Amino acid sequence: MKAKLGASLLVAFLMSSTVWAEDAPQTGYIFDKGFPTATTTEKVREDALFQRAITAYRFWYPTVSVEGIFNGNRVAGIKDNEGLGAAAAGPRQVGFTLNSDTPYGSATLDLKDGPMVVELPPGAYIGLINDHNQSWVLDMGIPGPDGGKGGKHLILPPDYKGKVPKGYYVGKSATYKVLLAVRALPVGGDQDKALKALHAIKVYPLSAAKNPKPMAIIDTTEKAMDSTSLKWEDNIQFWEVLKRIIDEEPLVEKFTPMYGLLATLGIEKGKPFTPDDHTKAILEKAAKAGRDQLIVSAFDSDRPDRIAWPDRKWEWVELVPNVTQFETPMGVDLEARDRWFAQAIVTSPAMFRRSAGAGSLYWLGARDSSGAFLDGGKSYKLTIPQPVPGKLFWSVTLYDAQTRSEVQTDQDKAALRSLFELKDIDTSKPVDLYFGPTAPNDGESRWIKTQPGRGWFSYIRIYGPTQPAFDGSWKPNDIVEVK
Repeated sequence: MKAKLGASLLVAFLMSSTVWAEDAPQTGYIFDKGFPTATTTEKVREDALFQRAITAYRFWYPTVSVEGIFNGNRVAGIKDNEGLGAAAAGPRQVGFTLNSDTPYGSATLDLKDGPMVVELPPGAYIGLINDHNQSWVLDMGIPGPDGGKGGKHLILPPDYKGKVPKGYYVGKSATYKVLLAVRALPVGGDQDKALKALHAIKVYPLSAAKNPKPMAIIDTTEKAMDSTSLKWEDNIQFWEVLKRIIDEEPLVEKFTPMYGLLATLGIEKGKPFTPDDHTKAILEKAAKAGRDQLIVSAFDSDRPDRIAWPDRKWEWVELVPNVTQFETPMGVDLEARDRWFAQAIVTSPAMFRRSAGAGSLYWLGARDSSGAFLDGGKSYKLTIPQPVPGKLFWSVTLYDAQTRSEVQTDQDKAALRSLFELKDIDTSKPVDLYFGPTAPNDGESRWIKTQPGRGWFSYIRIYGPTQPAFDGSWKPNDIVEVK
């Protein structure tokens, strides 16, 4: 009996070995007596380079993305440490899911010469500092330690060894270049007052604190700006831009494995990046594939937790609420990270809170009630129940699926906002909003024009959300195609 069992096991083993050998060609990898053939070695090396490049692309995408913001300011003539751009944004400002709800202020701060101070007066500000990898450093304003009461915020460079003075809210960056991003809420619908509030912000070096000369505030409202990485994200420039950043910045200890991954692609701090034509082709292919994979995470994720309401097509933009940097007990949620940075910019714990009284809530709508993606050549209606559960205001904004920025048409409008376009509606009954290439017969003031041949998606934002936004007692209707 034992002999029969042993023989059976031997036959099973030999059969499994035979199957493995027969299946091996299906992978494209062929081995002779356990050793790879020359063709197999060549293919394995090429496949490994491609796979490593895709992984590196997805991880380092936020770093290259924020460089797009820095570059947008520089192209507009706003130099690092010299100016803060302020704008009542609109479709002319191309930026990942920027909105027209509140005026924006942004600046590139360089900490190589020492700490910088951001001084906010009391007021309805929402601000933050992110480092060159879009990692969170410090919140400011209402969601920050000053709570909207104003204060001085001190941003320290990664190698700072000096004394930290008293009287500051302090954040230490892991990189020299950081992004300052501030929004001023248009309380009472006064956009001009909110824009002027940005001009009251003072930014200056700590070394000049006794006699500060604040950076210039430059109004870019009427300027066409591109603050994205779109022109780099699907070609060799992605890797070239990333290489410059790696050379400029100190190594971040927690990213050590990812620097090792870059080294396999020929990107090492302080060393030339000179890929041959074959490697360039693989890196470009990986950039295209990596970008496409991010877009799938953004708009066609299969994560069950993306669904905001079981009977609606609306989704959560962020997949891991109430955390910092997408961290979970098992580590970083990579799908959540990919999804966020494919659509949006900057991170902060305050942005991901799902609790009554939080700063704001975002919902993504990329499909109509039938489940089809939204088409700029078709007409749609969205019914919003009233009153919307927000202490401050709410809006619906439309974005182009390819640029992930506000839709651009000759209407020059991408948002319907409770403080502006919708300020006179009857809040005792539902309101119908319209989207499409032609205006509706009734409700043109509640219509956003879309462009045939381009897909679009929408965000619903509620500022100062209250409990019905969370418990399901309030929810928007699906976007419905109007035949």
